[in-house]
Amino acid sequence: MSIQVTNLSKIYGAQRAIDNISFDLKPGEIVGFLGPNGAGKSTTMKILTGYLQPTSGNASVSGFDVLTQPMPARRAIGYLPEHNPLYLDMYVKEFLQFSGKLYGISGATLKTRISEVISMCGLEVEQHKKIGQLSKGYRQRVGLAQSFLHDPEVLILDEPTTGLDPNQILEIRELIRTAGSNKTVLFSTHIMQEVEALCDRVIIINKGKVVSDSSLDTLRQSGESLEAIFRKLTGNQ
Repeated sequence: MSIQVTNLSKIYGAQRAIDNISFDLKPGEIVGFLGPNGAGKSTTMKILTGYLQPTSGNASVSGFDVLTQPMPARRAIGYLPEHNPLYLDMYVKEFLQFSGKLYGISGATLKTRISEVISMCGLEVEQHKKIGQLSKGYRQRVGLAQSFLHDPEVLILDEPTTGLDPNQILEIRELIRTAGSNKTVLFSTHIMQEVEALCDRVIIINKGKVVSDSSLDTLRQSGESLEAIFRKLTGNQ
């Protein structure tokens, strides 16, 4: 499995941010991770990417346990957090060079990868600008370029289109589709159209628990819209 989560919990005092959740993603799947604000999506992603330790349970990425084998697990992941931590005073190309070196890429290999991700993410015109000069849509492209840079097996994208206008959303969606053609993608969103346009499968989480894990085709067989199903499962009928 590309991602395997087993009986995972994260507890803060009396609050269970995630509560004994289990799921897995096979190679090549694009899976939408849906839930209301505070449902546990970002907490789960932070555990998978090594930014948080679980209270109990296990998680692995590309066969590497995120707790006992954190470095190879992280190398297998391209991660775009909800609040993209970019260095606004850096030029786009400079930032990608800096990021590549952190991933252990150098020389001709790094130069080639930077050219590839700049082209893939449509950053050719913007590559010599400072990140602080870019629109939010282009900053998201830079974040995606960084997450693609080391050619990871798994992409974990937390609300990748938050705050973007409709045209920017379509552009980022197409980037995810292109990048996901040969990778495993887990992305969180609250935009149902994104899920319907991109996903093979949908995991819905509510109050820290997985309340649905089904293929998009299975959900459609109910005759209800994905939005209606989501509202029922999350108690917002």
